[in-house]
Amino acid sequence: MQNDAGAFADLYVQRKCSASNRIIGAKDQASIQMDVAEVDKVTSRFNSQFKTYTICVGIHRMGESDDSTLAKATGILSKNF
Repeated sequence: MQNDAGAFADLYVQRKCSASNRIIGAKDQASIQMDVAEVDKVTSRFNSQFKTYTICVGIHRMGESDDSTLAKATGILSKNF
C-alpha cells in the first residue's frame, strides 16, 4: 500500500515472538512487548538505544517470559547470572 507521498506504508506489521518465533496475531491481546534500555558501561546513563522483546501468549501463559534466557542470549545479562 502507498500513501499520498508515494512511500510504502503498511497498516499492520506482524510481530514474532522472541522466544518461540511464532507469529503473533492481530487479535492476540495477551501478548506483551518489552523495551529494555541499553546503558553506557562507563557513565551508567541511557544511550538512546533499547532492545525489544516480544512474548506471545503461549510463552506468557506458561510463565516462561520471566525466564532470563533472552537477556542472556542477547548479552544484557552475564552468562553466569
